[in-house]
Amino acid sequence: MIERSRHLDEVRGLLAEFPVAALIGARQVGKTTLARRIVADWPGESHHFDLEDPRTEARLAAPMLALEPLRGLVVLDEIQRHPELFPVLRVLADRPGTPARFLLLGSAAPEITRQSAESLAGRVAYHELPGLDLGEAGAGQLDALWLRGGFPRSLLATSESSSLRWRREFIRAYLERDIPALGLRLAPAKLRRFWSMLAHYHGQTWNGSELARAFGVTERTVRHYLDILAATFMVRVLPSWHANLGKRQVKAPKVYLADSGILHGLLDINTSEALRSHPKTGASWEGFALHQVVRWLGVEWSACHYWKLHTGAELDLFVQEGRRRLGFEFKCSDTPRMTPSMASAMEHLRLDRLYVVHAGRERFPLGRNIEALPLAEAARMRPDAPT
Repeated sequence: MIERSRHLDEVRGLLAEFPVAALIGARQVGKTTLARRIVADWPGESHHFDLEDPRTEARLAAPMLALEPLRGLVVLDEIQRHPELFPVLRVLADRPGTPARFLLLGSAAPEITRQSAESLAGRVAYHELPGLDLGEAGAGQLDALWLRGGFPRSLLATSESSSLRWRREFIRAYLERDIPALGLRLAPAKLRRFWSMLAHYHGQTWNGSELARAFGVTERTVRHYLDILAATFMVRVLPSWHANLGKRQVKAPKVYLADSGILHGLLDINTSEALRSHPKTGASWEGFALHQVVRWLGVEWSACHYWKLHTGAELDLFVQEGRRRLGFEFKCSDTPRMTPSMASAMEHLRLDRLYVVHAGRERFPLGRNIEALPLAEAARMRPDAPT
C-alpha cells in the first residue's frame, strides 16, 4: 500500500479544528481507504456509514435518531446521495462539547460544497484527494504514473493490459452508474462521445462553439457536459489570467482531463511506446506535469491560471500566492531552450521565478531567474522553498 501521509495529516488536522470535514475526490481515488486509516488511529469510538448500501439507508430512515447518540468519529461515505443529512449535521455539529466529529466522503463537488455551505457554514472544512502523485509513487514510477494515471488500481495493476482494462471499466461504470446516481438524465453514449472528443482537445483553450458544431448540439449543451465532468473530478478547467497590460489577452479557459490514465484510455494508448509516438504526447505531458506541480506546491487550484496573449506569447501555469509569482512551462523534451514567450511572461507577469519542467534528467539555468527543471525533481518546489 502506498502511504499518503500528507493527506492523512491534513484531514486529521481539519477534524481537530472543525466538527465536520469533507474529503472530496473522484470515485476509486482512495477516499474510503484514507478514511479507514483515520478511523484505525482514532483514539475513541468510530462509526462508518456507506450511503450506497441499502441497509445503511434503512438505518438512516430517521437520521437524527440514528446519528445523535453516536460519539467519536462518524464517517458518511458518498454523502452527495443523501443531501437531506446536511441540516441534521448542522444541528449535531452545534452541540456543546462536540461529542462527535463527522468525516464526509463525496465524489461530486458542487453538490457537497453547495449543500454543506448552505447548512454547515463555519462548521465544515474541505480537502480534495487527487490520484497518486510522483511524490507518493516514487520517481522510479514516473513513466508508469504518466501512462496509467494516478488511480491506485490502475497504477498498481499487474500488467499494462490489466491497467487499461480497469480504466475502461471505470469509464463504463462512471457513465452507466455514477452519472444516473447523481440524478442526471444523460445518455451514456452521448457523454462518452463528448468525453472522447474532449480528450482530443486536452490542453487546448475551450471553444464551446467549435465543440458544439463537431458534436451536433448547442453550445449550452456542451458546456453542461463539461460542467458535469468537472464537478465529478474527471476534468480540470484552468482559467486564464488577465490583467490591464495594454495588450489583448486570451480569456477562455484551458481544459485538461484530470487523470492522464483516463486520457490515454479514451485515446486508446496502451503502451509507453504508443504514448511516445502519439500526436497528443506533448499535450498529455503538459497536463500530467501541471497536475504534479500543483500538488507538490500545495496551492489551491484557485491560485492557478494560464496566461496567453493574442500575439502568441503564453505561459502554461501561473501561480500567484501572496507575494510569490511563479511561472511554469512544461516541455516533453530533455533539451528545453529559452524562448521569446518566456521572456515576455517574465516581463508582463513580473515573475519571481520561471521553471521549465521537462522530461530529461538535468537541471540547468536558461536565463536570469529561469531554470530548466526535471519533473522528477519538481517535488522540491514547496511553498516554503526559496525563489
